[in-house]
Amino acid sequence: MVTHNEECRLRVFENRVLRRIFGSKRDKVTRGWRKLHNEDLNDLYCSPNIIWMIKKRRMRWAGHVAHMGERGIYRVLVGKFEGKRPRGRPRHIWDGNMKMELQKSGMWRYGLD
Repeated sequence: MVTHNEECRLRVFENRVLRRIFGSKRDKVTRGWRKLHNEDLNDLYCSPNIIWMIKKRRMRWAGHVAHMGERGIYRVLVGKFEGKRPRGRPRHIWDGNMKMELQKSGMWRYGLD
């Protein structure tokens, strides 16, 4: 799962790369050069942002893993481990992250149950 902090950093990186690709823009009022604003970048570059692409590809990979059945990587990702858990808050597991992403996207009826 991509945390909020990681999402912000990825957006900043993506905008920085797009600003470098598209360059500066001439301001009509002051007749000077200025950096492109985020709205200008979104208008120029119509493809989906990097966060959406990461989530889309993770869901596609989850579909492949879910169709594997009880063999291979599915057993590793969904299986229960033996032994004591470390102290503190339980870590998110892959299955729980996928369920949260499905709920956010409104596609829970196609879940991994």
